[in-house]
Amino acid sequence: MTQSTEIRPATGPTDAATTAATTEEGAGGQGGGAPVTRSRRRPGARPGWVGAGAVAAGAALLSSVLTAGALTWTGHDPTAAPTTTSSSAPVSPGTATAFTWTTVAAAVEPSVVTVAVSDGEGSGVVLDTSGHVLTNNHVVAAAGNGGITVTLSDGRAYPATVVGTDPTTDLAVLKLSTVPSGLTPATLGDSSTVRVGDAVMAIGNPLGLSDTVTTGIVSAVDRPVGTSSSETPSGAGSGQRVVTNAIQTDAAINPGNSGGALVDTQGRVVGITSSIASLTSSASGSQSGSIGLGFAIPVNQAKDVAQQLIATGTAQHAYLGVGLSDGTVTLDGAQRSAAMIGSVSAGTPAAGAGLAAGDAVTAADGAGITSADQLIGTIRARRPGTMVQLTVVRDGSSRTVSLTLTTAPATTG
Repeated sequence: MTQSTEIRPATGPTDAATTAATTEEGAGGQGGGAPVTRSRRRPGARPGWVGAGAVAAGAALLSSVLTAGALTWTGHDPTAAPTTTSSSAPVSPGTATAFTWTTVAAAVEPSVVTVAVSDGEGSGVVLDTSGHVLTNNHVVAAAGNGGITVTLSDGRAYPATVVGTDPTTDLAVLKLSTVPSGLTPATLGDSSTVRVGDAVMAIGNPLGLSDTVTTGIVSAVDRPVGTSSSETPSGAGSGQRVVTNAIQTDAAINPGNSGGALVDTQGRVVGITSSIASLTSSASGSQSGSIGLGFAIPVNQAKDVAQQLIATGTAQHAYLGVGLSDGTVTLDGAQRSAAMIGSVSAGTPAAGAGLAAGDAVTAADGAGITSADQLIGTIRARRPGTMVQLTVVRDGSSRTVSLTLTTAPATTG
């Protein structure tokens, strides 16, 4: 029996796996390209992703499961700390009591909810006392024409409606139809300060087991992960390709964790769990659980999107205006991976900066770029109006190009 790895969204137990295709940054708002297709069996496939949301990390193929989600920042650079983030934390590092995950779990569990739809269950994070809940778009897309029910950690359940969805980032905001007393909003941290090796806890509703906590460390940051928002049990969703420079963790994340919280040792949310890599059997095509490769949307990006959805019901995204593919380039006698520009749309920031087909992008704002997905995720993490410096290799020579990102056309998401 051949084993392969797939990346999937972490939604309910009924989610199916999907495979990721090549991406383009021009059409489809920073990462259009070929659509992601669903596949029950993929003999000989490379490792892929399962979990909170389907994803493709680097060259690996990823597939998605309904329980994880992603978000972006509104009104400022999402790489900066949230302007509304509380300086306090649920768990104070200055207390005489020694740190324990028991303390963190008790402080954060009331802020994480179960989101039930017709075809499965996911998780969500309470944003405020007005009843707004952040989750993944692929979680609520599975609702179809059915209702959505949000269950608090104390067992109280309420109908909820969709305030807005953003298929591009796989995020959605819900609002409880009746705002109950005693809501405990989550404390949102600053994902730009997350470092490899940091201890983290994932909280959510895997396989219908509410208030489940798992712990681990941050395995990587800015890990490019791609998926399709249409990968849900019901086939709902727009099919918009989702690419995120995610936080990778070995904390166990399983189907149903999608939209849940990844928190630090002080109980501050640093990410929204959205997908996992999972081994699947090519003979059965069945979905597996965690193998220690989970992914979360950085909270700075998630909060930006959430703020926009609450304010207007939609979210705007930064736009570069190029078609991209994976490739390699030779510089100073060494070969390295890069994001290769295949086309440049007229009247876009890329065109204005003189970028051309055949150019290889190897860095953005000094951070290395090794794939098309990584550049797409980097652009999507910025706000329209942000200036970006790209390191570009052309004809064996490297140069730095500065440009200001614009807003992606509405037709591209």
